[in-house]
Amino acid sequence: MTAAADIILPRDLPLWHDARPYLDVRNNDEHTIVAYGLARALIAQTPGADESVVLPAVLLHDVGWKMIPQELLLLAIGRRPSRPDLVRDHEVHGVRIAREILERHRPKGVDIEAVLDIIDGHDTVKEAKSLNDAVMKDADKGWRTTPHGMRTIAGWYGVPVSEVLHMLRERSNALMLTPAGKALAEGNTAAVAAEQQVAAYLGHGPEFPDFPDAEDVTW
Repeated sequence: MTAAADIILPRDLPLWHDARPYLDVRNNDEHTIVAYGLARALIAQTPGADESVVLPAVLLHDVGWKMIPQELLLLAIGRRPSRPDLVRDHEVHGVRIAREILERHRPKGVDIEAVLDIIDGHDTVKEAKSLNDAVMKDADKGWRTTPHGMRTIAGWYGVPVSEVLHMLRERSNALMLTPAGKALAEGNTAAVAAEQQVAAYLGHGPEFPDFPDAEDVTW
């Protein structure tokens, strides 16, 4: 079984433990873990990106959603949001909470102000302030294109994967900012779209539609 440290760097684990109580809304805890893994992959493909800025920012970027009433969360996102102001609110709350966590731990080699700068505006500012900002934004939005992201979004709105794919192609993929991020989004979207057509070509769906439980796996 993979240990948490295999995904989240030891330097960042104290930040994760303090962030986690703020991430138990709108699947943000799951989203953060997957986005962190994506960020590590994107950093490896993006010369000049600083992991000591990007990775702590990914862990902490959505802590502010905890301050938004849960019944309003889905009004702030989606194809036709009726409360986009809440997106900015969660960024403001997030910077405050992230500062408290970062200043409590002061992780070695981490520029706290640089981390907070890219948490601020990570959703509301579409253009990149810097390369680190671009990579963090791509990890955040790239999550939507993963199978986990698509299943989660489909579950929020009770829509089929085909509807999520349409949203990604229509709006989300165009927001990716780095070459690695664009390749990630387009590749993931194409792969999931192709899987949806397996039955049309074979007359039956995939033989293994789900991963087995970890405890059932033997090598």
